[in-house]
Parts: sequence; C-alpha cells; structure tokens
Amino acid sequence: MKCSGLPLCLFSAIFYLSGTPSAGLKTLHLGSCVITTNLQEMQNGFSEIRDRVQAEDEILDLRILRKTESLQNTKPADQCCLLRRILRLYLDTVFKNYQTSDHHTLRKISSLANSFLTIKKDLRLCHAHITCLCGEEAAEKYSQILSHFKELKPQEAVVKALGELDILLQWMESVS
Repeated sequence: MKCSGLPLCLFSAIFYLSGTPSAGLKTLHLGSCVITTNLQEMQNGFSEIRDRVQAEDEILDLRILRKTESLQNTKPADQCCLLRRILRLYLDTVFKNYQTSDHHTLRKISSLANSFLTIKKDLRLCHAHITCLCGEEAAEKYSQILSHFKELKPQEAVVKALGELDILLQWMESVS
C-alpha cells in the first residue's frame, strides 16, 4: 500500500503546479534584454475592463498606439527602450490619472500597474547592464506615440491609451 501513495503525490504535485500563476509566464525577447512576465494574467485583467473603458472613448478617428507606425517593425535592439518608455507613460500618466467610480475597474488597473512596475524593474536591470540601449528608432517611435497622446485633452488621452492597452499587450506577446 505504501507504493500507491507515490503516484498520488506526483499527480497532486503536477496538478498544483499546472494551476499556479507561472503557467502564464512568457519570455520577452527585447533585443539583448530577456525578461519573463505573466502576459496572460495582464490580458485577462484587461479583458475584464476592456468594454467599460473602450465605451468611454469617444474619439474614434485617432489611435495613440498605431500598430504599423509605433510598435510593429521595431528593430529588436530598440524594443527594450521603446517598451521602457511606453511603460513609463502608462505608469506615470495613464494609470495615475484614469478616473472612474467603478471599484472593480480601479482594482484591475491597480493590478495592471503592478505588473507594469515589475516589467519596468526588469527593464531597468537590463538598462543598467547595458543590454537595453535607446537608439534613434526607439526615440522616434516614442515621440510619435507621445505626439498622438498630446493631441487629445488630458482625460481623453488617458481613456484612449487605456483603451488601447490590448495593442500593447499583443505587441508584447509578439516579441515573446
């Protein structure tokens, strides 16, 4: 009978490990900088608030994170720097200034902000080890994003950027 306990323990351990948050971890290859993050958790968190946030966006003819111009086709060497700058925009401006009375949405935004802080910390380490250099392309693309952001009134820009978070998350998924 002692033998039957081992398979049960192994099965339990496998079941437990498959249900832990590490199951959604992705490795992002941003040039020479390689980080691991739980993109699935961020995508799930955003999907819970996407409809509410996007319903607040009344400006449909402008995109801050234009897929073709700003994110796609970024050279791998510039991806780390571009992501660092975009995360700084979201952390310093978008998440801090988004206004809603819906507590569920605020909790999800707080969770997303915490995930972004973790990624930013990892990118800071890459930057400190000179594996996250900022080239001309990264500066130019971030300047385009900031220009689109500044075309709007502050609260409109915050809502627009938050509503476009899925574009950023999809791009991050593409570099994994």
